[in-house]
Amino acid sequence: MTTFSRTASVVAILSLTQLLGWGATFWMIAVTGPSTAADLQLPLSIVMGGPTAMLVVMATMSWPLGTAFERFGARPIMTIGAPLASVGLIMMGGASGPIAYFLSWVMLGIAGACMLTTPAQIAVTEIAGKRSRNAVSVLILAGGLTSTIMWPLTSILQAQCGWRTTTLIYAALLLLLCTPLHWFGLARNAGNKIKEGKSVDSTSADLRKFILLAASFAANGFFTWGFAITIIILFETKGLDHTSALAAAAFIGIAQWAGRMTDLAGGHRWSGLAMSLAGAALFPASFIVLLATNSFGGAVVFAVLYGIASGITAVARATLPLELFPPGAYARSSARMSVPLNFAFATAPPAFTAIMTLARPQATLWLALVVSIFAFATLLYLSVVHRRMTRAWLLRAERLPLRDNIGIGLRVDRDLA
Repeated sequence: MTTFSRTASVVAILSLTQLLGWGATFWMIAVTGPSTAADLQLPLSIVMGGPTAMLVVMATMSWPLGTAFERFGARPIMTIGAPLASVGLIMMGGASGPIAYFLSWVMLGIAGACMLTTPAQIAVTEIAGKRSRNAVSVLILAGGLTSTIMWPLTSILQAQCGWRTTTLIYAALLLLLCTPLHWFGLARNAGNKIKEGKSVDSTSADLRKFILLAASFAANGFFTWGFAITIIILFETKGLDHTSALAAAAFIGIAQWAGRMTDLAGGHRWSGLAMSLAGAALFPASFIVLLATNSFGGAVVFAVLYGIASGITAVARATLPLELFPPGAYARSSARMSVPLNFAFATAPPAFTAIMTLARPQATLWLALVVSIFAFATLLYLSVVHRRMTRAWLLRAERLPLRDNIGIGLRVDRDLA
């Protein structure tokens, strides 16, 4: 089997397991939440806190798992993650009160850190090699279908079987379908060989680039996940009726797909950093449009700009570490970057809800604008740092004899990969 066909096979497998993994856990509660709240006699706001708990646990687990992914590869860890998710769903299906319910989300958070998003991206890069950027882009593109497919399926299952049985059906699918797919379909022996228990060395400059990249993406993640819950209300405060607000918001999803396709189509011509800067610049531009207009047309323009930016950024979060860091450090850097990302994802909805309640919906728009400008400025500074580092390595390589250039050349090649 050629590298291309093996990569296509892995991307297809992971597209399915990611769709099921996210759809049966994080996204499921959007459909089953009201029935779960009524059955457990809990406020809906408490029940909807389950996904937040999952993201917090995923953030906590991601850092230590980074070294494990680097040492052992994605295959064994993702194979463990699917049964853990199955156990979490069984716990949820049998929950009779808030303690058992939230313990199930803790288990799902542990499972998510082992098998959702970052682990899948690591698994793709282990086998795709130079095609990693495009392969990860395709995986993310497929992931955009999760809610489109899983929400209707969950709704049908719940109507026929109830929320508890729906949860148990998903538990069975994760155990019997995802587990063998991860074990038999992913790359074997993909981990790096680490001597004396140490990971791939990273310089202080690499650490600086990591911090800048993590800060920019965490800021983007904070306002995108927080803004998602206020967008309809914001449109309505701008004078749109509910139907018009929904119609304008629908353009976001379409534009997100366009943004992801833009990166996939332009990946051979533009660097990941250039695409990321373009996406980051579109966010404040979109918020300025919404601040300056009260019309349906303005809301649509905002939705298109915001959606394209979201699509580009979703791909950049996964692929930019391939450009900025050595290939052998991708697993560790990506896993550790998911720590601030998941904390940002988890804290954004309650933070934006509090601001919207205590102040007014328009205040969340100003907050999103300020944070998006910070995210763009941080990414812009990162591009300057990266360019200076690359230029310094090239100059140093030119001054050294050929026999001493090998190490420098390898570092430059890895940084430009």
